[in-house]
Amino acid sequence: MIELPAGAALRERGFNIEYEQRWGTLTPDWTVTDPAGSPIALVEVLTHSPPKATFSRMKAWHALVERVKDIPVPLVLTVAGHRDRPLEAPDAQTAKKIARDLRRWLMSPLHMISFPSHGYTFLVMADHRTRRAMQAPGMAACLVPPSQMARVVSAQPLAAGIEKKVSRYRELTQETGLPLVVAAGAHKFTGLEVRQLDDLLRGANSIRVQFDFGDSFIHEPIEMQPDRPPRWTMPDDLAGVLWVDNTFPFTTQWRPNPHALIPAPAAFSPPT
Repeated sequence: MIELPAGAALRERGFNIEYEQRWGTLTPDWTVTDPAGSPIALVEVLTHSPPKATFSRMKAWHALVERVKDIPVPLVLTVAGHRDRPLEAPDAQTAKKIARDLRRWLMSPLHMISFPSHGYTFLVMADHRTRRAMQAPGMAACLVPPSQMARVVSAQPLAAGIEKKVSRYRELTQETGLPLVVAAGAHKFTGLEVRQLDDLLRGANSIRVQFDFGDSFIHEPIEMQPDRPPRWTMPDDLAGVLWVDNTFPFTTQWRPNPHALIPAPAAFSPPT
Protein backbone atom coordinates (compact mmCIF):
# COMPACT_ATOMS: atom_id res chain seq x y z
CA MET A 1 0.00 0.00 0.00
CA ILE A 2 2.89 2.38 0.73
CA GLU A 3 3.95 2.21 -2.94
CA LEU A 4 0.83 4.09 -4.13
CA PRO A 5 1.01 7.10 -1.78
CA ALA A 6 4.77 7.25 -2.38
CA GLY A 7 4.10 7.55 -6.10
CA ALA A 8 1.42 10.17 -5.45
CA ALA A 9 3.86 12.16 -3.30
CA LEU A 10 6.42 12.13 -6.10
CA ARG A 11 3.84 13.46 -8.56
CA GLU A 12 2.83 16.19 -6.08
CA ARG A 13 6.47 17.30 -6.08
CA GLY A 14 6.23 17.78 -9.85
CA PHE A 15 8.10 14.65 -10.90
CA ASN A 16 7.29 12.27 -13.71
CA ILE A 17 7.60 8.67 -12.57
CA GLU A 18 7.75 5.19 -14.07
CA TYR A 19 6.79 2.09 -12.11
CA GLU A 20 9.28 -0.78 -11.88
CA GLN A 21 11.43 0.30 -14.81
CA ARG A 22 14.07 -2.39 -15.40
CA TRP A 23 17.70 -1.53 -14.74
CA GLY A 24 19.62 -4.68 -15.65
CA THR A 25 18.43 -7.25 -13.10
CA LEU A 26 16.95 -4.64 -10.76
CA THR A 27 13.52 -2.99 -10.83
CA PRO A 28 13.28 -0.11 -8.32
CA ASP A 29 9.69 0.67 -7.41
CA TRP A 30 9.77 4.15 -8.94
CA THR A 31 12.12 5.77 -11.43
CA VAL A 32 11.86 9.57 -11.28
CA THR A 33 12.30 11.37 -14.59
CA ASP A 34 12.54 14.95 -15.76
CA PRO A 35 10.11 16.46 -18.33
CA ALA A 36 12.29 15.12 -21.15
CA GLY A 37 12.01 11.58 -19.76
CA SER A 38 15.59 11.32 -18.50
CA PRO A 39 16.02 9.52 -15.14
CA ILE A 40 17.00 11.78 -12.23
CA ALA A 41 16.43 9.54 -9.18
CA LEU A 42 15.58 6.02 -8.06
CA VAL A 43 13.00 5.43 -5.34
CA GLU A 44 12.66 2.11 -3.54
CA VAL A 45 9.72 1.53 -1.16
CA LEU A 46 10.02 -0.18 2.21
CA THR A 47 7.12 -1.13 4.50
CA HIS A 48 7.96 -2.08 8.08
CA SER A 49 5.51 -4.80 9.15
CA PRO A 50 4.96 -7.00 12.20
CA PRO A 51 6.45 -10.51 12.10
CA LYS A 52 4.46 -13.07 10.11
CA ALA A 53 3.89 -14.98 13.35
CA THR A 54 1.86 -12.03 14.66
CA PHE A 55 -0.55 -12.22 11.74
CA SER A 56 -0.76 -16.00 12.14
CA ARG A 57 -1.77 -15.63 15.80
CA MET A 58 -4.33 -12.95 14.93
CA LYS A 59 -5.81 -15.21 12.24
CA ALA A 60 -6.05 -18.10 14.71
CA TRP A 61 -7.81 -15.96 17.32
CA HIS A 62 -10.17 -14.65 14.64
CA ALA A 63 -11.18 -18.23 13.81
CA LEU A 64 -12.29 -18.67 17.43
CA VAL A 65 -14.07 -15.29 17.34
CA GLU A 66 -16.13 -16.51 14.38
CA ARG A 67 -17.09 -19.71 16.19
CA VAL A 68 -18.16 -17.80 19.29
CA LYS A 69 -20.50 -15.70 17.13
CA ASP A 70 -22.66 -18.80 16.68
CA ILE A 71 -23.55 -18.86 20.40
CA PRO A 72 -26.98 -17.19 20.85
CA VAL A 73 -26.14 -15.46 24.14
CA PRO A 74 -25.40 -11.68 23.80
CA LEU A 75 -22.46 -11.45 26.20
CA VAL A 76 -18.97 -10.06 25.63
CA LEU A 77 -16.13 -12.42 26.51
CA THR A 78 -12.40 -12.02 26.84
CA VAL A 79 -9.59 -14.39 27.72
CA ALA A 80 -7.28 -14.13 30.71
CA GLY A 81 -3.60 -13.77 29.84
CA HIS A 82 -0.37 -14.97 31.44
CA ARG A 83 2.11 -12.65 33.12
CA ASP A 84 5.10 -14.92 32.54
CA ARG A 85 4.63 -15.75 28.84
CA PRO A 86 2.63 -14.70 25.78
CA LEU A 87 -0.82 -16.22 25.37
CA GLU A 88 -0.69 -18.49 22.34
CA ALA A 89 -3.72 -18.77 20.09
CA PRO A 90 -5.56 -22.12 19.96
CA ASP A 91 -5.27 -24.28 16.86
CA ALA A 92 -8.32 -25.06 14.73
CA GLN A 93 -9.27 -28.27 16.56
CA THR A 94 -8.86 -26.68 19.99
CA ALA A 95 -10.89 -23.65 18.90
CA LYS A 96 -13.72 -25.96 17.88
CA LYS A 97 -13.67 -27.67 21.29
CA ILE A 98 -13.48 -24.33 23.13
CA ALA A 99 -16.50 -23.00 21.26
CA ARG A 100 -18.42 -26.13 22.21
CA ASP A 101 -17.51 -25.67 25.88
CA LEU A 102 -18.43 -21.98 25.84
CA ARG A 103 -21.79 -22.76 24.28
CA ARG A 104 -22.53 -25.26 27.05
CA TRP A 105 -21.43 -22.87 29.82
CA LEU A 106 -23.16 -19.77 28.46
CA MET A 107 -26.46 -21.54 27.87
CA SER A 108 -26.50 -23.22 31.28
CA PRO A 109 -28.53 -21.76 34.19
CA LEU A 110 -25.42 -21.37 36.40
CA HIS A 111 -24.67 -17.75 35.35
CA MET A 112 -20.91 -18.18 35.66
CA ILE A 113 -18.49 -15.37 34.84
CA SER A 114 -15.37 -17.51 34.35
CA PHE A 115 -15.10 -20.49 32.02
CA PRO A 116 -12.04 -22.79 31.91
CA SER A 117 -11.52 -24.65 28.65
CA HIS A 118 -8.49 -26.50 27.26
CA GLY A 119 -5.92 -24.49 29.17
CA TYR A 120 -7.61 -21.12 28.67
CA THR A 121 -9.80 -19.08 31.03
CA PHE A 122 -12.59 -17.06 29.42
CA LEU A 123 -14.22 -14.19 31.32
CA VAL A 124 -17.49 -12.31 30.96
CA MET A 125 -16.68 -8.62 30.55
CA ALA A 126 -18.49 -6.11 32.76
CA ASP A 127 -19.38 -2.48 32.16
CA HIS A 128 -16.96 -0.44 34.29
CA ARG A 129 -19.75 1.98 35.25
CA THR A 130 -22.58 -0.40 36.17
CA ARG A 131 -20.48 -3.48 37.07
CA ARG A 132 -23.01 -5.54 35.17
CA ALA A 133 -22.29 -7.97 32.36
CA MET A 134 -21.64 -6.14 29.12
CA GLN A 135 -24.19 -6.85 26.40
CA ALA A 136 -22.94 -7.68 22.94
CA PRO A 137 -24.68 -5.99 19.99
CA GLY A 138 -27.16 -8.26 18.30
CA MET A 139 -28.18 -11.64 19.67
CA ALA A 140 -24.86 -13.51 19.72
CA ALA A 141 -21.81 -13.77 21.92
CA CYS A 142 -18.74 -11.68 21.12
CA LEU A 143 -15.15 -12.62 21.97
CA VAL A 144 -12.52 -9.89 22.31
CA PRO A 145 -9.18 -11.73 21.98
CA PRO A 146 -5.69 -10.49 22.91
CA SER A 147 -4.55 -7.93 20.35
CA GLN A 148 -1.01 -9.37 19.85
CA MET A 149 0.25 -5.79 19.49
CA ALA A 150 2.21 -5.39 22.74
CA ARG A 151 5.82 -4.60 21.90
CA VAL A 152 8.59 -2.05 22.10
CA VAL A 153 8.21 0.50 19.30
CA SER A 154 11.56 1.20 17.65
CA ALA A 155 12.79 2.49 14.29
CA GLN A 156 15.91 0.32 14.45
CA PRO A 157 14.37 -2.56 12.41
CA LEU A 158 13.26 0.02 9.83
CA ALA A 159 16.78 1.43 9.64
CA ALA A 160 18.16 -2.09 9.13
CA GLY A 161 15.70 -2.62 6.28
CA ILE A 162 16.72 0.67 4.67
CA GLU A 163 20.37 -0.33 4.82
CA LYS A 164 19.53 -3.59 3.01
CA LYS A 165 17.84 -1.58 0.26
CA VAL A 166 20.91 0.67 -0.03
CA SER A 167 23.21 -2.34 -0.22
CA ARG A 168 21.08 -3.86 -2.98
CA TYR A 169 21.12 -0.69 -5.11
CA ARG A 170 24.58 0.66 -4.26
CA GLU A 171 26.28 -0.61 -7.39
CA LEU A 172 23.48 0.68 -9.63
CA THR A 173 23.57 4.18 -8.14
CA GLN A 174 27.34 4.31 -8.49
CA GLU A 175 27.16 3.23 -12.14
CA THR A 176 24.34 5.61 -13.10
CA GLY A 177 25.14 8.54 -10.83
CA LEU A 178 21.47 8.65 -9.79
CA PRO A 179 20.49 9.37 -6.18
CA LEU A 180 18.70 6.62 -4.27
CA VAL A 181 15.71 7.54 -2.09
CA VAL A 182 13.90 5.07 0.16
CA ALA A 183 10.20 5.79 0.68
CA ALA A 184 9.50 4.19 4.06
CA GLY A 185 6.30 3.53 5.95
CA ALA A 186 5.03 1.18 8.62
CA HIS A 187 2.03 -1.10 9.12
CA LYS A 188 -0.28 0.36 11.75
CA PHE A 189 0.15 -2.70 14.00
CA THR A 190 3.83 -1.82 14.53
CA GLY A 191 2.96 1.53 16.14
CA LEU A 192 5.95 3.07 14.35
CA GLU A 193 5.70 6.77 13.44
CA VAL A 194 8.10 9.29 11.95
CA ARG A 195 8.95 10.60 15.43
CA GLN A 196 10.67 7.30 16.27
CA LEU A 197 12.73 7.64 13.08
CA ASP A 198 13.63 11.21 14.03
CA ASP A 199 14.62 10.09 17.54
CA LEU A 200 16.91 7.47 16.06
CA LEU A 201 18.49 9.98 13.66
CA ARG A 202 19.09 12.47 16.50
CA GLY A 203 20.17 9.89 19.05
CA ALA A 204 17.36 11.06 21.33
CA ASN A 205 16.97 9.12 24.56
CA SER A 206 13.35 7.98 24.36
CA ILE A 207 11.40 4.75 24.52
CA ARG A 208 7.84 3.81 23.60
CA VAL A 209 5.92 0.65 24.41
CA GLN A 210 2.49 -0.01 22.89
CA PHE A 211 -0.38 -2.06 24.29
CA ASP A 212 -3.93 -2.81 23.25
CA PHE A 213 -6.80 -4.66 24.88
CA GLY A 214 -5.87 -8.09 26.22
CA ASP A 215 -2.12 -7.55 26.08
CA SER A 216 -0.50 -8.70 29.30
CA PHE A 217 3.05 -9.65 28.36
CA ILE A 218 5.95 -7.91 26.63
CA HIS A 219 8.38 -10.53 25.35
CA GLU A 220 10.98 -8.13 23.93
CA PRO A 221 13.79 -7.02 26.27
CA ILE A 222 14.04 -3.30 26.96
CA GLU A 223 17.58 -1.95 27.27
CA MET A 224 18.03 1.62 28.43
CA GLN A 225 21.41 3.34 28.16
CA PRO A 226 20.86 6.96 29.26
CA ASP A 227 24.40 7.93 28.31
CA ARG A 228 24.40 6.06 24.96
CA PRO A 229 20.98 6.13 23.27
CA PRO A 230 20.79 4.33 19.91
CA ARG A 231 21.58 6.50 16.91
CA TRP A 232 21.45 5.84 13.18
CA THR A 233 23.48 7.60 10.52
CA MET A 234 22.19 7.26 6.98
CA PRO A 235 24.58 5.46 4.60
CA ASP A 236 26.45 7.76 2.22
CA ASP A 237 24.81 6.08 -0.79
CA LEU A 238 21.34 7.06 0.45
CA ALA A 239 20.04 10.47 -0.64
CA GLY A 240 17.32 10.52 1.99
CA VAL A 241 14.19 8.93 3.42
CA LEU A 242 10.70 9.91 2.32
CA TRP A 243 8.45 8.94 5.24
CA VAL A 244 4.90 7.96 4.22
CA ASP A 245 2.13 7.95 6.85
CA ASN A 246 -0.01 4.80 6.80
CA THR A 247 -3.40 6.53 7.16
CA PHE A 248 -5.37 8.79 4.84
CA PRO A 249 -4.45 11.30 3.47
CA PHE A 250 -1.04 9.54 3.50
CA THR A 251 1.05 12.64 4.09
CA THR A 252 4.80 12.45 3.56
CA GLN A 253 7.81 13.97 5.29
CA TRP A 254 11.26 14.31 3.78
CA ARG A 255 14.39 13.47 5.74
CA PRO A 256 17.46 14.30 3.59
CA ASN A 257 20.86 12.75 4.18
CA PRO A 258 23.31 15.62 4.79
CA HIS A 259 26.22 13.29 3.98
CA ALA A 260 24.82 11.84 0.74
CA LEU A 261 27.37 11.29 -2.02
CA ILE A 262 24.61 11.93 -4.57
CA PRO A 263 22.00 14.37 -3.21
CA ALA A 264 18.35 14.11 -4.15
CA PRO A 265 16.77 16.65 -6.52
CA ALA A 266 15.83 19.88 -4.76
CA ALA A 267 12.10 19.24 -5.32
CA PHE A 268 12.15 16.48 -2.69
CA SER A 269 12.42 19.18 -0.03
CA PRO A 270 9.09 20.87 0.69
CA PRO A 271 8.93 24.63 0.02
CA THR A 272 9.52 26.86 3.04
